[in-house]
Amino acid sequence: MREKAVGGALAQPFFLVSASRHGLPLPLVLGYPKPMDLRYLTPLSPEEQLAQGLDCAKPLALADRVRFSELDILKHVNNKAYLGWFETARVSYFDLFCASHFEGLPPPRNVLRNANVHYMQEMVLDEPYITTARVTGFRNTSYVMEQQIWSGPLRATLEAVMVLRSPDGSKGYPLPESLKQQFIDQDGAVPAKG
Repeated sequence: MREKAVGGALAQPFFLVSASRHGLPLPLVLGYPKPMDLRYLTPLSPEEQLAQGLDCAKPLALADRVRFSELDILKHVNNKAYLGWFETARVSYFDLFCASHFEGLPPPRNVLRNANVHYMQEMVLDEPYITTARVTGFRNTSYVMEQQIWSGPLRATLEAVMVLRSPDGSKGYPLPESLKQQFIDQDGAVPAKG
């Protein structure tokens, strides 16, 4: 662990994964976001997202760091961990941007109908990462969410179809018109035709 003085104060320690400590290759330090530059588990501003190398700002971006419990036997992040990171961002997105559109109404069930994950590059212990979420399209009772995980380069993507169901789960629950308009205005989502 190293600490570096920044502006007369000690910055948070930056933990490097070392071959001697964990038997892993050193990460490519250049271009990777540094933990001291990120606010963890708090929505990042568009400026913060762009400063960390994302291709464009998304409506929601959350930063965190790889934990030991998320590694597999090869000391890489287990595929299951990515799904948990995506889920955390999806739930935060719904709570921050969608839930208020149902005030005074019975709350819907927000159900993951299907998901397509593309794993692009492995991740290792202590790597900081950013998980994003935005809606790309919608129908009457469902929407499509695009998600990404960035740590320097893009590491994984997920496209999820989310379906709203009635509180008892027996039927579809229509998206409020105000929420549809927000998807268009905030996310650039496109309504499905037909």
